[in-house]
Amino acid sequence: MNNERVFAMSFAGVYPHYVAKVEKKGRSVEELHEVIAWLTGYTAEGLEDVIADKVSFRDFFEDAPRLNPNVALITGVVCGIRVEDIEDPLMQKIRWLDKLVDELAKGKKMEKILRTAV
Repeated sequence: MNNERVFAMSFAGVYPHYVAKVEKKGRSVEELHEVIAWLTGYTAEGLEDVIADKVSFRDFFEDAPRLNPNVALITGVVCGIRVEDIEDPLMQKIRWLDKLVDELAKGKKMEKILRTAV
């Protein structure tokens, strides 16, 4: 699948997979929303709107209220690729989200996922 097809995919089409992934591992939708809010600045209402409007991943990130200034702290591997090495800015944002969802599903503490000082 080329990047343009991924960018055109509806966030609403992938969102249920995020929910299923985290709930299967005992995490909550509220925690998922907290992770998404940390990354993008979307409120619960804003997230509901982008899901209802079936916006593309491109528009999801282009219209995000604010990207967290600590996104550079998101490192690691998703789909065999280091997220910090992804050159396409939009694909990197998508993979950052994937990485955070993976960490949530793997049971990491929220403080670690949200890259906060303890």
